[in-house]
Amino acid sequence: MSWQAGKWIGIIALGLVAVTAAGAKKKEKALLPAYVLKAQTVLVVILPDAGEPLNDVTANRKAQEEVEKAFMKWGRYRLALDVDQADLVVGVRKGIGKVANPTINGGPVDSRPGTIETTDNQIRVGVQQGHPPDVSQPGTLGGSNSPNDRPRLGMEAGTAEDTFQVFQGGVQYPLDYAPVWRLTAKDGLKPPAVPAVEQFRKAVEDSEKAAQQKQQSQQQMQQPGQKKNP
Repeated sequence: MSWQAGKWIGIIALGLVAVTAAGAKKKEKALLPAYVLKAQTVLVVILPDAGEPLNDVTANRKAQEEVEKAFMKWGRYRLALDVDQADLVVGVRKGIGKVANPTINGGPVDSRPGTIETTDNQIRVGVQQGHPPDVSQPGTLGGSNSPNDRPRLGMEAGTAEDTFQVFQGGVQYPLDYAPVWRLTAKDGLKPPAVPAVEQFRKAVEDSEKAAQQKQQSQQQMQQPGQKKNP
C-alpha cells in the first residue's frame, strides 16, 4: 500500500469515528409514560425530608402554593386534596441557597388544615379533615410529617437549587418510588412563571405529540394490508 493510499484511509477512518461520536452524543428525549398523559388529578406536597430554613420557615409552604397556582393556570390537571385522589403526586422543596443551612423540622410548620388560592379567573378552597394518608412510609427518613411531631432544629446539607419531582399516584407511599420526572434548578419554583411547571408542561406536550405521531405511523403501516370493500 502506498503512503498516499494509507493517508486517505486514515482520513476516512477519522471521519467515521467523528460521525459515530456525534451520533452517540445525540440522545433522544425521554418520553413520559402513558399514565402521566392520561392522569386527571395531581397532588402537590412538600418533600417529607425538606426542612424549613430558619430565616424563612414558610419557604416550602409558599413554594407548594405557587406550584398549585401554576397547575391551576395550566388547567390540564385538577388539584387533589389527598394522595388517595391523586393520579400524580408532585413533591417540591425550596432551595436553601447554600450547601448547608440551619433548619427546623417537624411540628405543624408544613401542615395546613385549609387553603384558599386564587388565580386570575379561579378560586380554590381546600379543607383537610384529619391526618391525610402518608405519601412516604412512616419511620423512614422521608416519613410522615405529622402536626403532632415535635419541632426540632437541624442542619440541612443538600442542593441549593429548587427541587420539583413527579411521582406516579394510585400506589401506597408514592414518594418511596423513583420519580418519573424531575427538575433541580435555581429559582425553579419562583413565581409567577414557576419554571419547573413550565418545563413539565413542555415534557407532557412533547410526549403527547410523540405518542400521536407513533399512533399515526402504526395506522399508516396497517393500511396497505387492509382489504378494500367491493
